[in-house]
Amino acid sequence: MSVNMIFKIAAVGILVTILGQVLKHSGREEHAFLISLAGLVLVLLWVVPYIYDLFETMQTLFEL
Repeated sequence: MSVNMIFKIAAVGILVTILGQVLKHSGREEHAFLISLAGLVLVLLWVVPYIYDLFETMQTLFEL
């Protein structure tokens, strides 16, 4: 995982936090929840290939 990916994840986290707080204070809790959920899904889509590679590496390392 490159440092670039960590910065992307941090940027999404900061953006989701700011948008969530703005939406919560304006009385739109449903939209804040959906923004948080969208941020989570986006980050998971970025991270899942790295997790898959990790499990493949572990499988070849232990030859399971």
